[in-house]
Amino acid sequence: MPDPNGFLRYERQLPRRRPVPVRIRDWREVYPPAGEDLIRDQATRCMDCGIPFCHEGCPLGNRIPDWNDLVRTGAWQAAAEALHATNNFPEFTGRLCPAPCEAACVLGISDDPVTIKQVEVEIANHAFDLGYVRPQPAPAATGFKVAVIGSGPAGLAAAQQLARAGHAVTVFERDDRIGGLLRYGIPDFKIEKHVVDARLAQMEAEGVVFETGVNVGADVTADDLRERFDAVLLAAGALAGRDTPSTPGRQLNGVHLAMEHLVPANRIVAGLQDTTPIDAAGKHVVIIGGGDTGADSLGVAHRQGAANVIQLDQYPLPPEARAAEQHPWPTWPVILRNYPAHEEGGDRVFGVAVQEFVGDADGNVTAVRIADVVVERVDGVRTVTVAPGSERDLRADLVLLAIGFEGTEQQPLLEQFGITRNKRGVLDADNTWQTEAEGVFVAGDMHRGASLIVWAIAEGRSAAAAIHDYLGAKGELPAPVQASAQPLGV
Repeated sequence: MPDPNGFLRYERQLPRRRPVPVRIRDWREVYPPAGEDLIRDQATRCMDCGIPFCHEGCPLGNRIPDWNDLVRTGAWQAAAEALHATNNFPEFTGRLCPAPCEAACVLGISDDPVTIKQVEVEIANHAFDLGYVRPQPAPAATGFKVAVIGSGPAGLAAAQQLARAGHAVTVFERDDRIGGLLRYGIPDFKIEKHVVDARLAQMEAEGVVFETGVNVGADVTADDLRERFDAVLLAAGALAGRDTPSTPGRQLNGVHLAMEHLVPANRIVAGLQDTTPIDAAGKHVVIIGGGDTGADSLGVAHRQGAANVIQLDQYPLPPEARAAEQHPWPTWPVILRNYPAHEEGGDRVFGVAVQEFVGDADGNVTAVRIADVVVERVDGVRTVTVAPGSERDLRADLVLLAIGFEGTEQQPLLEQFGITRNKRGVLDADNTWQTEAEGVFVAGDMHRGASLIVWAIAEGRSAAAAIHDYLGAKGELPAPVQASAQPLGV
């Protein structure tokens, strides 16, 4: 049984990040591998609660107390098996997920929660290092063929589940390499791409076929897919970036969506191109948006050698600890989230909104005009009120818009299948994960909107189970209990 006094004997502790002066000179991951003693001590803090609310916090329904106790006793292979039972890619989630499981940890009521995310990634690392991650090809083929459109976490999770059930799976990706945002949207200092490649090698050995450089809807039509495959899963993400076209000066040179900055930077690190059209080197950079994408842009700007970086957030400075009245345990708390990129430099300004992008006579951005604002919600409607007389200018040679995504991109394939986006810019599905087009399913951000990687994997697994059932194949394909589709029209 778990150590009932573990949380009393050990305090929450994460491995030390690589020193800032060292890590901003390269693109390697911020966290070095943690020592076994540290991870064992942290896993020992888990109390194996009678009602483990961390299960509720995790969309995948990960068996967190189980693999914590296995790590405590040094049973790494059994821990890896318990971890992979619900999560196809713990090496991704352990690096990239914001860990809603930790926010729901019972220990967090009166103490610091268990470092669930760190234990998870170390189990995954051990599993690869010790050879526990092996291909699991299906014992027999079903004869059914499934097309997966998009190779992000949702598409990859569904593809792996379906291939292991014996279906012939082909994943189509319009980029030149597999991985979606894992490949080109997220910098290597958060996840090095050899981590992605190792899992893709396992999937190829399991029979998954990857076709890159294919713009489905143009290079391959809906009719082609219906002729070649028995079912289709749409998992192309929600990549339509939110813009501010009505803000004066938006057309100025030097004002870009953040992804226009991140993608070429990642391609340079991968050795696929030598230069980027959007380089922060020597520039005064203003990043608009305080979330993950903004932090990624901040870290990239540091490594490119920006002269100065300021990150703007429309919301007020949040508290450093949970405000129980507004966000009681085990709900997700609104707190100040400091990413590793923030300790590398730059400034953050809260409670402000951009009023105008200021430029010179040549059409280049030179400043961002901001003002203090108050953001309120009245009857569910969000209002932003500008404080009179608070306007001021921030010097800017490069402005990056990291203010979220508006849904999946409008594309010919949707028209060919007769599928329409809903008012949120994503696709509806019934309770079998099927869209309004027969035999065409949807999962991940394309269905849910821009969300967490754990939700993408959970939806991919659930959609795979639904496709398996739709095909009438024998044998059960498990789906995580927390994932669910939305009814049509919702």
